[in-house]
Amino acid sequence: MHRLPTAARKVEPSLSIFVSSLAFGLITSAVLALASVGFTLQFAVTNVLNLAYGAVMTAAAFVAYSVNQAGVTIWIAALAAAVVGSVLSVFLNRVVYTPFQRRKSTPIALVIVALGMTLILEFGTQAIAGPTNVSYTMAQGPTLRVGSFALSAAEVAIIGLSVVMMGLVHVLIRYTRLGKAMRATAANRDLARNCGIRTDRVVTVTWVITGALCGLAGAVFGMNAGTFGATSTDIFLVLILAAVFLGGPGEPYGAMLGALVIGMATEVSAAFIQPDYKDVIAFVILLTMLAVRPTGLLGARA
Repeated sequence: MHRLPTAARKVEPSLSIFVSSLAFGLITSAVLALASVGFTLQFAVTNVLNLAYGAVMTAAAFVAYSVNQAGVTIWIAALAAAVVGSVLSVFLNRVVYTPFQRRKSTPIALVIVALGMTLILEFGTQAIAGPTNVSYTMAQGPTLRVGSFALSAAEVAIIGLSVVMMGLVHVLIRYTRLGKAMRATAANRDLARNCGIRTDRVVTVTWVITGALCGLAGAVFGMNAGTFGATSTDIFLVLILAAVFLGGPGEPYGAMLGALVIGMATEVSAAFIQPDYKDVIAFVILLTMLAVRPTGLLGARA
């Protein structure tokens, strides 16, 4: 009986693990892209580093859970999460961030306010939903397998949803009047206002759109995680920041690229080191990028 050399037998399992980790990396990248693009668009247009973004994701995920438990498929419940994400985001802007901006508060003061809102939203969600983790009622569907590369039908659907949303963001930014107004407002709000652009309306619509992406990302995060609780997105927010700063703050295409790199890096590293440390890889990438090129891969040098 022919036997593979020892070296070949060692390489084959390692290759199989690597290919499997690429599949996990794709799904993580898809979830991360939905969240990161919304976060970076929000920052670009409104100039608010909304660190309560993860808490809004969680609240929206729990709303999707409630709708799902009422017998509605999770894919429809995700739409409810998107609506709640929009409502909460607009509320944060109108009631919390805008009053501080009108008082000319410093950026660090807004960051502290955002951290405070994170605690309020997280513990408010926990008080309503309870301290235990929950999971959606959903079918994973058949497994689509190509060698060691395997994804369930639900995971393929999540990747497809992310790709569609990234395409819609591209069309919005490049080919619509709203997208042009958003880019002008992000570049120079005062100049855009003087040119006749209703910047306040543009900012509000931006919070609506990015809030919907945030809520949708929350529901998809819950699908991918399997179980989640009120504080489950705390670490995920680090991944969002890593993707945003890797691609370039305020750069939606940079966030897409950053999400792909971070998603792949964390999952591939988890396959070969202790999985509990995979999020540390994202933090190391974030610190390295901040030290070497703070404007990110696609960010303009300033």
